[in-house]
Amino acid sequence: MCGIVGMVGQEPVNQEIYDALLLLQHRGQDSTGIATAESNGVFHMHKARGMVREAFRTRDMRSLLGNIGLGHCRYATKGTASSEEEAQPFYVNAPYGIVLVHNGNLTNTRELTQELFHKDRRHLNTSSDTELLVNVLANELQASISGLQLDAEQIFQAVSRVHERVEGSYAAVALLAGYGLLAFRDPYGIRPLIMGVRDAGGGKYEWIVASESLVLENAGFEVVRDVMPGEAVFIDLDGHLHTKQCAPDPKLVPCSFEYVYLARPDSIMNGISVYEARLRMGERLADTIATYTPMGAIDVVMPIPDSSRPAAMQVARKLGIEYREGFYKNRYVGRTFIMPGQAVRKQSVRQKLNAMSSEFKGKNVLLIDDSIVRGTTSKQIIQMARDAGAKSVTFASAAPPVRYPHVYGINMPSRHELVAHGRTIPEIAKELGADYMVYQEVEDLKAAILEGSDVEDLDMSCFDGRYVTGTVTEEYLSWVEGSQES
Repeated sequence: MCGIVGMVGQEPVNQEIYDALLLLQHRGQDSTGIATAESNGVFHMHKARGMVREAFRTRDMRSLLGNIGLGHCRYATKGTASSEEEAQPFYVNAPYGIVLVHNGNLTNTRELTQELFHKDRRHLNTSSDTELLVNVLANELQASISGLQLDAEQIFQAVSRVHERVEGSYAAVALLAGYGLLAFRDPYGIRPLIMGVRDAGGGKYEWIVASESLVLENAGFEVVRDVMPGEAVFIDLDGHLHTKQCAPDPKLVPCSFEYVYLARPDSIMNGISVYEARLRMGERLADTIATYTPMGAIDVVMPIPDSSRPAAMQVARKLGIEYREGFYKNRYVGRTFIMPGQAVRKQSVRQKLNAMSSEFKGKNVLLIDDSIVRGTTSKQIIQMARDAGAKSVTFASAAPPVRYPHVYGINMPSRHELVAHGRTIPEIAKELGADYMVYQEVEDLKAAILEGSDVEDLDMSCFDGRYVTGTVTEEYLSWVEGSQES
């Protein structure tokens, strides 16, 4: 999970890309970067560790010249979170010069690393899968070129071969020096990418691609549509749009966790409103709570701010129980789930949330969270509720138990870290210190997200162990567990 944006404008794009990254900051806070290109093909790039507001100074922004550019905010799922060398964008100087940003996670990195060295004769300087992706694209682009000029058809041919070689999830945006902007999405559309246009006057248009629709709306772009699974979109320097389906058998299977937690509620992804999906999660969760929890055991419903709020409101409404806000959130602490390392996550929970004793004292509280992954945060929150005077604590998750690793771009590499792995729901309740524990049913989550949409399937691998690309083996999962830390 990262945030990516690319733009082809009629004026300098540096400020608008910066503004877009601020809106996408919730998708990654390890590092960030912006690259721009002038019409003569000269790239300008600045990237640094930390959040967007920390990384860019006035002098950095002034150096980002050009009417075409891209940006990235990183949440590390592959490689090393602390490594500044692994901050995106990544650059290769041939053919022509390519700068690329990527959201997702490649699952055949071992094979690609060997191929790039022994077959393609390309050197890799980091363990980032984004460096792998930009080198595969560069190699296939080089093989596609015929004649003096690069055209859209040759670019699409290269993307087709990228799809043949690369496995896993990837939404990518690249600048091709002297030619334009390329965006493409994996054949399953696991990670999101949406396209917009804005009339610049005089018969000219400006284009944008980004991870979430809120970026387009905030900047005054009209949403055109999502980039389709397997599709490549090329926008030349004159603002002309070229598109082509580059995968033989594409199928839209977006990541369910985007709707549960990752995306902002004011975004629409694959035609599905994130906010409305979360309301429907609450509707269905309420039925499960009513089935498994004595209603006399609940006096008030409280969300764990912020992403669980829509679900909690619907639970309270449907059950006819008072909705209250018992936790106050410190806005200046980042999202604990996406912080690297358990120690940092633990330390940050009490910095992030404060329980107001007036709302808890003597009450039987139902706490609603969007999901429970490692249980680190949940355990501390339950204890905070008790310390604030709660009589009893029922804990409910708007998502099913996370029992399996997520390998498509979310930092859940190891089964032993997942509190639900190998435990029954009563055992999880005991581990977390809750009086009662309720989880969303897998089919209810799927139905809540897909209701009213044209999307037919979701990647729910962390809940049901079904990996949609069909290439994730037990051997691969064991290798990931042994080689990567969350």
